Amino acid sequence: MPDRQQSAFALTNLHLMDPSTGLDEKGAILVEDGRIKAIGANVAGQLPTDILRVDGHGKVAAPGLVDMHVTTGEPGAEHRETLRSASRAAAAGGVTTIATMPDTDPVIDDIALVDFIKRRARDTASVHVAPYAAMTKGLNGKEMTEIGMMLEAGAVALTNGRRAITNAQVMRRVMTYARDFDALIVHHPEDPDLVGNGVMNLGETSTRLGLAGIPAEAETIMVARDIRLAQLTGCRYHASQISCAESLEIIRRAKDKGLDVTCGVSINHLTLNENDIGLYRTFYKMSPPLRSEDERLAMVEGVADGTIDVIHSAHDPQDVDTKRHPFAECADGAVGLETMLAAAMRLVHSDQLSLMQAFKALSTTPAALLSLDAGTLKPGNPADIILFDPDEPWVMDRDLLKSRSKNTAFHKARLSGRVLQTYVEGQLVHHYDPS
Repeated sequence: MPDRQQSAFALTNLHLMDPSTGLDEKGAILVEDGRIKAIGANVAGQLPTDILRVDGHGKVAAPGLVDMHVTTGEPGAEHRETLRSASRAAAAGGVTTIATMPDTDPVIDDIALVDFIKRRARDTASVHVAPYAAMTKGLNGKEMTEIGMMLEAGAVALTNGRRAITNAQVMRRVMTYARDFDALIVHHPEDPDLVGNGVMNLGETSTRLGLAGIPAEAETIMVARDIRLAQLTGCRYHASQISCAESLEIIRRAKDKGLDVTCGVSINHLTLNENDIGLYRTFYKMSPPLRSEDERLAMVEGVADGTIDVIHSAHDPQDVDTKRHPFAECADGAVGLETMLAAAMRLVHSDQLSLMQAFKALSTTPAALLSLDAGTLKPGNPADIILFDPDEPWVMDRDLLKSRSKNTAFHKARLSGRVLQTYVEGQLVHHYDPS
């Protein structure tokens, strides 16, 4: 296998898949000095005789995934996840770039802390780490951070993590400043006052389980407000996670009006619904909550028709101290870096999405939104490549997760689709060994 000393090698006998160019053909990839030198059906016949060749055995070669929604525990909660462990989990799942949320301890709301994340990633992570910066100090939704300085320090976008900004005037100011820097606002549209003490989707299932419900309006009202403010300020706006058909319609209308608005959905809300909670399974408690089957199908349709731009993992590691509680008292969140692609293949195998649509939402579009040099196999770009078998069946076992936390919603799930190799700038950072 190519290692860090290998300056040039070729991946041959591949099914090439690149949404950024529409490439879908048999061929090979030549990698030189960590970048893609050439790609296509004719590359194999033009290779030097002495170059190292890696046989892809006809498997899919695609751009490495770009995950726009990753929470880690570093700094402050390294027992849950570090940048090192998150990057190992990412590589195993075919993710070559992770965008990390700022809701750590301390919050990433200062240029020194943005720099800290960049330096820690450089020293410990095996994949690219793209840090978000907080929109407000301490994520308290009151005082704006030094937006320009944090962007200059290396932040890729602005977000308030899982805490929505409820004050419309503060949000307007943040959006106005972000517009002046052409920065992307990534917001979690969920009104905490309407969420109240709710712990799952409001409906028949919550009533039957005796759990306080969260109405869809907690999301849709916030999405509608944010869209109005984005129109007022002219900023680039991204709704981080949507889960309701009504939210989808609001965003669809905004796009029809020409607003610079995009949205994402977690793989959980594409493949799971409120019935998976069963007998109070805490690993299915999330924010936003898992919705009804009709809402899930609407999300899938939104990805298929292009209204939903991004699929992400919503990776949120929680340990036993925060998850092993009664359902109403446990923390939200599930890990997802290692299962995101395989779970997405459920939609491909059921013909709800094409493989090209899936990779576009998992890689090419998020890279473009964050202005990253990723999500493509075009010559000249970094060789962030995954080799993937879309048909290999396997059963997910949380004890084998590379993440420090094991709170997966897919434990014992039967999945089809395995990442065989992951390359970051031409360096092999993950190799699946079936033994």
